[in-house]
Amino acid sequence: MVSTSEQLSQKIADKTAKVGVIGLGYVGLPLLQAFIRSGFDTVGYDVDQSKVERLLAGESYIKHIPSDWIAQWLAAKRFTATADMHRLSEADALLICVPTPLNESRDPDLSCVESTSRHISAALRPGQLVVLESTTYPGTTRDVVLPILAESGLTLGQDFFLAFSPEREDPGNPDFSASRIPKVIGGMDAVSRDLAVALYSPAVVKTVPVSNCEVAEACKILENTYRSVNIAMVNELKVLFTKLGIDIWEVIEAAKTKPFGFQAFYPGPGLGGHCIPIDPFYLSWLARRHEMPTRFIELAGEINASMPLYVVEQVVEALNDVGKPVRGSRIGVLGAAYKKDVDDPRESPSFKLMELLIERGAIISYNDPHIPVLPSMRHYRVPRLASEPLTAEYLASQDCLLVATDHSAYDWDFIAKHARLIVDSRNATARIAQRCKNVRKA
Repeated sequence: MVSTSEQLSQKIADKTAKVGVIGLGYVGLPLLQAFIRSGFDTVGYDVDQSKVERLLAGESYIKHIPSDWIAQWLAAKRFTATADMHRLSEADALLICVPTPLNESRDPDLSCVESTSRHISAALRPGQLVVLESTTYPGTTRDVVLPILAESGLTLGQDFFLAFSPEREDPGNPDFSASRIPKVIGGMDAVSRDLAVALYSPAVVKTVPVSNCEVAEACKILENTYRSVNIAMVNELKVLFTKLGIDIWEVIEAAKTKPFGFQAFYPGPGLGGHCIPIDPFYLSWLARRHEMPTRFIELAGEINASMPLYVVEQVVEALNDVGKPVRGSRIGVLGAAYKKDVDDPRESPSFKLMELLIERGAIISYNDPHIPVLPSMRHYRVPRLASEPLTAEYLASQDCLLVATDHSAYDWDFIAKHARLIVDSRNATARIAQRCKNVRKA
């Protein structure tokens, strides 16, 4: 008699297995593209009915994910989307790509993972592989997801299979699409791992099997903590070097000419995106549960969290130098996305910068070519502003422009020509700063 795992393995091998992706956002849509391009039929699940309707109409709602992708998926009959979680049983593999934010006390908020797991458990049938991709702390797959799936009455390793494979998306980076990034995979057992490896292998450039889910979960946390700590170091050095009259950006450019032992990290107005500002706190939370300090991680978090205030102080000082108080000054923030050339505002430091400036009495406006209206953010009290057109009149009307995101669309010569004062936290004006007296680095 052929076992359930053997049946699923054969379906994966001949690409008759249907791949379901739960959470159709910055991770889920590129993942669908990778599987569709490799020959699998797919179904996308999302609780947001408006997203489902736009996808079924062939429309993308994420700037760097072209609508052409969606239209091609639909035309080839390789894709459908639904908000009906009763249809989770249709897919042979279910890949969970839902948010894992922090709560108000900066502890892990796994409510989306738990809710998704309950939906899967209610629909789970023999022969399904479940893979958690959402970034989380080591132990989540075993201690949170597995017990919920077990409520189905089915048996792990016999009826269903469970693995963890962390997402590694870099939104807006055309050099690293989902299919071109190696995939780390850990299973709850060897069968689950091997099935997940077989599933991902046709869709990605390389699979990296590890011994268990905890190693795969810890791998993702390590990657982002590494970046957080190193960004904190250059942020701290930026503050020191500024006091010494040294340009941190020039220092980094010189240092990265060393062909070994150095990797360039860059300072900024604070951390943004879903990963770096959040993931290290998952690890520090886990350490507290085991009565261990994580001083490196927590110190890096403190330094990075302090950068918006440092930048605002630079704005205040720059205004003072031209005889203006921040209260009543018109300040235009350039960029609301957390990184250049994307429409992703998640955890963007721009919101904290605006909040701090508003608290000091500034009159705030903003421009972002990728974000026409500021979304409501649960952690920040910022008005729901619309992006101002970047005209000569608008630029001249602002007492100060604060560069928060260095989008490629910005014409820095035009901006500098018409602006009264520019405070640049991204080194975006490096090419023109020497000849423009109205530019100040922050």
